[in-house]
Amino acid sequence: MARGSFFVHNAGQRTHVCSSGQASPPPSHPLAHTLHHHYHTTQSTTMARRRLTGPAALCPSSLLLLSLLPAACAFLLPSSSGPARLHRTLSPSTTTLRPIPSSSSRPPSHLSAASTAAGETKTTHRAPGTADLDWANLGFEFRQTRSHIKFVWKDGQWSEGELVADPYIKIHIANTGLHYGQAIFEGLKAFAWEDGSVRIFRPQENAKRLRMSAERLLMTPFPEDKFVEAVKRVVADNADFVPPFGTGGSLYIRPLLFGSGARIGLNPADEYTLLIMPIPVGDYYKGGLSPVAALVIDDYDRAAPRGVGHVKVAGNYAADLLPNMLGKKKGFPIGLYLDAKTNSYVEEFSTSNFVAIDSSGAFVTPGSPTVLPSITNKSLMELAKDEGLKVNVRPIPIAEVRTLKEVAACGTAVVVTPVNRIVYKDEVIKIGAEGGGEGGTGPITAKLYARVRAIQQGEEMDKFGWTVKV
Repeated sequence: MARGSFFVHNAGQRTHVCSSGQASPPPSHPLAHTLHHHYHTTQSTTMARRRLTGPAALCPSSLLLLSLLPAACAFLLPSSSGPARLHRTLSPSTTTLRPIPSSSSRPPSHLSAASTAAGETKTTHRAPGTADLDWANLGFEFRQTRSHIKFVWKDGQWSEGELVADPYIKIHIANTGLHYGQAIFEGLKAFAWEDGSVRIFRPQENAKRLRMSAERLLMTPFPEDKFVEAVKRVVADNADFVPPFGTGGSLYIRPLLFGSGARIGLNPADEYTLLIMPIPVGDYYKGGLSPVAALVIDDYDRAAPRGVGHVKVAGNYAADLLPNMLGKKKGFPIGLYLDAKTNSYVEEFSTSNFVAIDSSGAFVTPGSPTVLPSITNKSLMELAKDEGLKVNVRPIPIAEVRTLKEVAACGTAVVVTPVNRIVYKDEVIKIGAEGGGEGGTGPITAKLYARVRAIQQGEEMDKFGWTVKV
């Protein structure tokens, strides 16, 4: 190696700067370019002024360049990964290293990408089911994926959105989402098809319901067409987390819209944030549908008349936490609410709509202004009509439950949960029981469930246009 020569490391590439002024290859980092340029400028000026040759002519510039080398290397060396990551800060006289705490909730290093704005999105094809997960044992719980997508409404307009790897957010301590309950959410799913494509189930309906919920809480609605594109965008970025075709799993998508602007007085926020997070989940019913028993909750109300029961407000679910826990302690997986005004009509289950087949063979579901319009229920009603059944949306007295042939809870997570027993006060009502035995899953419930799942997974032709390709 020539006298006065040294190396600068740049992302694993070695650049040799020698005393002759030659570099191979030329430095690619901006700071390396600056040092390289300063070196040549100083060398040329010194040699022109002093007319000297040899290493002695390079001493002043070499010393200056070498004094800056530690600081340059702090930026040019690739950062380490894992718990011992170091953050490098540059001061005029020294380079200091300080550790950054790692979090087990942060995505693995090979999944962590920089936040990506709309105009900077890189199209990367990711095949469904290629993430390193135990697809047979996903369950229904939060799992970190590559990214979520974030939009902010401020100064009268929505941002273009960015894909964010970090699962944590920073918000103002006086935000209206936490103080005054300006928080709404949605739930929908994406599925892998046998041809390798990924399809989202009825996102347009979720976009409509999100808008309806936002308007009820005086929140700025997110544009419906932009919502569908946002869901497609985040699903595409996490396509490898979509469970493979044939596993029964899906990519659960949770949009959350909340007031992120600061307000101490009771007023709508001046800023709103929409987050859309994708989570791989497993088949809720391994081995087929499993009927459950439900407990009628007659000492708590889910929603008040003329309240917010018909929109997907976060507070509605918080109100169910205590009754739901009490019911589970008694051995009942789900609770059934009655209307708050008379306590005599069926409303809905804790987190699901109530659907049934009545004594005439018609598909029935409660007609109530406090019931959340379920997208799954809407799909079941359309399929019931397609099967030739009469569909009635009407009040259902609790007394009528004794005569119902089939009962089920329906929602995004499970499609349907068959109910074979309903406990009301001291009475155990057996659903679909003939000859004194307890009924299992009713034939109509099973048929409608099978058709919804088949359409979602591409095993039945989607003649309704419910699925959206990513």
